[in-house]
Amino acid sequence: MTAQLTPQNIALTVLLFFVLVTIHEWGHFYFAKRAGILVREFAIGFGPKVFAFRRGETKYTLRLLPFGGYVRMAGEDPETVNVAPGQTIAVEADGDVVKRLYLDRIDERMNAVRGEVKSIDLEHRLELRLDVDGIEERYRIDPEAVTIARGQAMQIAPWDRQFAGKTVRQRAMAIFAGPMMNVILAAGLFIAFAFLNGVAVNVVVNKVTPGEPAEAAGIRSGDIIQSINGIEIGPNSSKIRELVTSSPDQPMEWVVLRDGKPVAVEMTPIEAEDPNGNAQIRVGVEMMPLTRPATLQEGLTNGFTTMWAATVTIFEGFKMLVLGQFTLDDLGGPVRMAEMTLQLANAGLLYYTWWAAMLSLYLAIFNLLPVPALDGSRLLFLGLEAIRGRPIDRDRESLVHFIGFAMLMLLMVAVTYNDILRLFRG
Repeated sequence: MTAQLTPQNIALTVLLFFVLVTIHEWGHFYFAKRAGILVREFAIGFGPKVFAFRRGETKYTLRLLPFGGYVRMAGEDPETVNVAPGQTIAVEADGDVVKRLYLDRIDERMNAVRGEVKSIDLEHRLELRLDVDGIEERYRIDPEAVTIARGQAMQIAPWDRQFAGKTVRQRAMAIFAGPMMNVILAAGLFIAFAFLNGVAVNVVVNKVTPGEPAEAAGIRSGDIIQSINGIEIGPNSSKIRELVTSSPDQPMEWVVLRDGKPVAVEMTPIEAEDPNGNAQIRVGVEMMPLTRPATLQEGLTNGFTTMWAATVTIFEGFKMLVLGQFTLDDLGGPVRMAEMTLQLANAGLLYYTWWAAMLSLYLAIFNLLPVPALDGSRLLFLGLEAIRGRPIDRDRESLVHFIGFAMLMLLMVAVTYNDILRLFRG
């Protein structure tokens, strides 16, 4: 199948990536906000900003590299501004409550009080002692006060607004919610796929290959295959392939329904090479399911059954990865996923829906793996904290996640480079 670069297919590809990443990050965002955590940034993509706007406490950004996204929570970001005793600052206060703290260009700040910091607590007590011309003044700090340095404003994060200041359960939910939202989306899409696909009731001949046994036997396009060698077929197309494959050079009796009447024909499968040069036993028919609309129960049941089968397939792929039963060509990055999305968008809504469900499920499972920098690794650290009764050293945990992120980015670069080379090689 060749991908057609139509505006519609390109739009569907971009939309799919945007939806999958956005709903994942929205899960983190929603449950972080619900726990009272200050979310500084909701980002789709990595690298340089393409577009950004602020609403409330959070800055929403679209970034250049479409490798995922992130939710930057207070206490988890490297941009926190520290104010130390002995530092000269300017503050803007409403009475004795500080609303703004200016850390540079303080002589230019109008309507602000300038002084030397004697003590300051921006996390717990929210207090400031300031030496103003030899007189000590005491201030309370507004929990939503803003620090301004190098032209950038940043809201302070008291301990009860920081990620680390929440319970293990609240933090775990904020982390787990990302993959959870992808699972929910996948379930909805698999159910939609089941309704779009319908329920197979028979197998119908879609095409007869000229010069093959089926044509010689009189099989026609539109024939409904009822039985082979006395075995009822129903909707089981795999049974047809099994019977044909096990009967090389052996006559077979097919009964097909044509114009509402049963017709018996005899044909003998032949062994020939497929276009790739592989031996194949065939009769020369292409088949497709004959379907009817699914009931509500069938749609739900078939949707979850398909989702379970997809889950097993994904884990089998991870098993092969762990056992080293793969090559670099077996791995795919954003380029290959975009290529597949284009192809399946071109194939129609049914296949596009199935592929979207598969990608959403894969994203959820992949993120739950205990690999540093992924959600699964962070949940593992939270589990260890719950068992130990105290958190793992934050610097050590951050180092583990940083190394994991760097390795994942290197792997992403490698597979992307390989995908691009594969495209040029055709």
